[in-house]
This record gives sequence, structure tokens and C-alpha cells, in this order.
Amino acid sequence: MENILTISNISKRYGKIHAVSDLSLEVKRGQVFGILGPNGSGKTTTLSVILELIRANSGSFQWFGQTPDKESRKRIGSVIESPNFFPYLTPVINLKIVADIKNIGYDDIERVLNLTGLFDRRNSRFKTFSFGMKQRLAVASALLGNPEVLILDEPTNGLDPQGIAYIRELILLIASQGITIIIASHLLDEVQKICSHVAVLSSGKKLFDGQVREVLAISDSFDLAATNIELLVNTVKFHPSFRSVITNAEKIQVFFKDHVSPEELNRFFIHHDVILTHLSERKRSLEQHFLELLNNNK
Repeated sequence: MENILTISNISKRYGKIHAVSDLSLEVKRGQVFGILGPNGSGKTTTLSVILELIRANSGSFQWFGQTPDKESRKRIGSVIESPNFFPYLTPVINLKIVADIKNIGYDDIERVLNLTGLFDRRNSRFKTFSFGMKQRLAVASALLGNPEVLILDEPTNGLDPQGIAYIRELILLIASQGITIIIASHLLDEVQKICSHVAVLSSGKKLFDGQVREVLAISDSFDLAATNIELLVNTVKFHPSFRSVITNAEKIQVFFKDHVSPEELNRFFIHHDVILTHLSERKRSLEQHFLELLNNNK
């Protein structure tokens, strides 16, 4: 699959503060790539570097397999700061101004207003918009000219639950049209629902990158039951990956050091002449994985 963005060992310092430290990432065509981390982790700095809003102290990056130039920039749309348009102008006129800046025609304005659900408010003044609508207009402006990549910095920040849900569905709709999306966010739940891939940053350093589904496929623990609970507890302790167990009257919850599949676990108990009456797998959430990475990095 084609690399849309390649980041190679980028570092950015502000005095003694290392905002980004030796960061390398690859984003491939069609991915919804989340850059996840707490405030101050280097997310916005990373986006600012790859959009050439600031210059890195070291390292390099490529868009579409080549050094960034005027033509490659035209293939990228972005929303980095809070929506900022002329308050007394309508969405149509504001988008015409954006189109003039991008040196493109006005024929795409109707499409992006429809896509972002703002067409019916096309003649309203920007100052009458809710914050969520302002955010959607910013996305509409970024989509003018039909870019191949859309970059969003904290797109749901400050929105109410309804606004968050709308932006989430909008991002998924845009992604379904084949546009590669890069999102910086500190909201784990939204990243889990939206993104296909994720990189976790902390203090400017990458702690993890990979597919979200790989993280979610990792078992956190198993709930087990058998006719003889005491025998079940004593037996599971012989498993080579056993870590700990929590017992109650009817079931036990078992934690393992390594990944264990339900099939392998069932075979283990059969081999030890224990018949399970209950086996259920508890999947690890992205939040659990994220907190685990942060704790291990302290």
C-alpha cells in the first residue's frame, strides 16, 4: 500500500523542552490515522511540522513519496486551529474567499456544504452558527478542491455529545470516499470509534503505533467457571502464562502475561481433566492499552 506520509526521526525543541523527540511514522493511503496522547504530548507540534507551519530542528518528512513542494501541498486539506471566518459573511462567501486563496474555482462549494450538512444554512451569517457548525464549516473549507488527505487537530474539542457524534459520522463518511485522514486527539473513545490505525505519543516520544483492531484483539482477561472452583483455581496456576486470578463463589477472572486464545485455554483445561462450564474473553480497550503505555513510560 502506498505511503502517503513518511516521517523520519523528526525532533522539535523549544529551548529545553523537547516537544517532539526522534519521531518516525508512516501513514498509508486510505487509513484513518489517529495521533493520540495527553495534552503536551507533541500532537499539534507534529501536525504543524508536516504542514510546514513550523520547522523541525532535525529529521525529515515526505508527502506522497517526495519532498514537499507547492503541488503536494495542494493535495492536503487541514483544520489546525479554531474555526476562524468573517463573522458577518455567509458560508458561501467565506468559502469563496477560501477558494480564492487556494486559487480554485467556486464549483466545489455546493458539494462541501452538502457533505458537511450546512447547505440549508448557506445564506446565514457565520456569527449565528453554533460551535459545532463552525467546526463543520472549517472542515468544508479544508475539503475544497477535493484533497487526497485531510488533517484534523482535535476535531471534537469543545463540542457537546451531539456535536461529537456528528463530527464522528462526518469523518467516517469522508473516509469512505477514499480520503486519507490524520487526526490528533486526546479522546481515546473517539479514536477507538473512528481510526483504523493509531500512534500513541507521550512527552514528544512515540510509545506505540499499529492497527487499532490489533490492540482491541488483545485479551485483558478471561472469566472461567467449572463445577469445582477450587480445582479450577489450582489448575490455572500451572498455565505457563498465568499472572494472577480473582476468585468468587461462581467464577474466576484470570489474567495472563502473554496473549492466550480461548481455544488454547480450553485445550489446556481438557488436558488437565478440568471441564469448563463457562469461558468468556474480556478484550482490552484502547484506554487500558493507552494507560498501560503511559505508566510503563514513567
